[in-house]
Amino acid sequence: MTETRPLASRFRESLYRGTGLASLHAYIRKWEPPPYLYPMLYRLSPVLLAKIRYRIEGGGWLALDRPRTFDEKLFWLMLYWRHPLKTQCADKFEMRPYVESLGYGRLLVPLLGVYERSSDIDFGALPDQFVLKCTHGCGFNLICRDKKDLDIEATRRQLDAWMKVDYAKVNGEVQYAQIQPRITCERFLDGGNGSLPADFKLHCFHGHLQFTTVCTGRGADGHGAAYDHYDRDWQKQAAISRSGVHPERWSGPPDCYAEMLEAAEALSRPFPYVRMDFYAVRGQALLGEMTFTPAGCIDTGYTDEAQAYLGGLIQLPERLTRP
Repeated sequence: MTETRPLASRFRESLYRGTGLASLHAYIRKWEPPPYLYPMLYRLSPVLLAKIRYRIEGGGWLALDRPRTFDEKLFWLMLYWRHPLKTQCADKFEMRPYVESLGYGRLLVPLLGVYERSSDIDFGALPDQFVLKCTHGCGFNLICRDKKDLDIEATRRQLDAWMKVDYAKVNGEVQYAQIQPRITCERFLDGGNGSLPADFKLHCFHGHLQFTTVCTGRGADGHGAAYDHYDRDWQKQAAISRSGVHPERWSGPPDCYAEMLEAAEALSRPFPYVRMDFYAVRGQALLGEMTFTPAGCIDTGYTDEAQAYLGGLIQLPERLTRP
């Protein structure tokens, strides 16, 4: 077959491969940065950290001057649009007054307690099942299915370790920098037979729901989940993932989907983009959290076409701050 690409394009590829840059690029994609690197870069400049993270984890050059893709615009919003309401709603405890102020307090997961330190927790007063969360980051969750099996001292040590983490320095997600670390205890949500309930992640752009990601089969550590995407009207699976669509996993919307949609669009209205994370438990919609930087702004699971399309849905506002 005759090569039809422009000569310049073929020359660049030949140079790229001939100089070993392809092997270097493959090495960079597999390289695990040392744990001190990102915090050090964050102290120097959150913008510098964002560019280096994008190169290491995303395999490209981050265009902050002319952001086009979904990931690039999420980075721009994270770095240059530091709205105080975004910081409040990223805080898993301070989000609650905002939700209540718009009349959706009934959708919050029932709160059993809030603590400044792990030593404040009276485990004897808690029910047999509960969930402990640190409010100032992601992944700081402990799920207790049966209190008699809980190692309380190990639990306190884990919470104490999490409370010392400045989560903004982990991946440079600056909205976490001003959050006061707290521990909340919430009611355990039973998805049936002791399993965790399905996650319904409603992706909202300028107060309008575009698609919903359904997360099923998630383990207690957050791994092992399957992800499927549905359009706003739940008529078809959205083909935005590199893994394609999975009609064999098709599931209809939850009974409370209309309530989720209404609340998600009302609560997301001030933001160019936010993912509203809901659970459906026995027909009731419950809001877990609001996510502004999913996957730390680098989602390599989306197709290039999806990155371009979703990026086009975000109209960037005026800058609020300059890092």
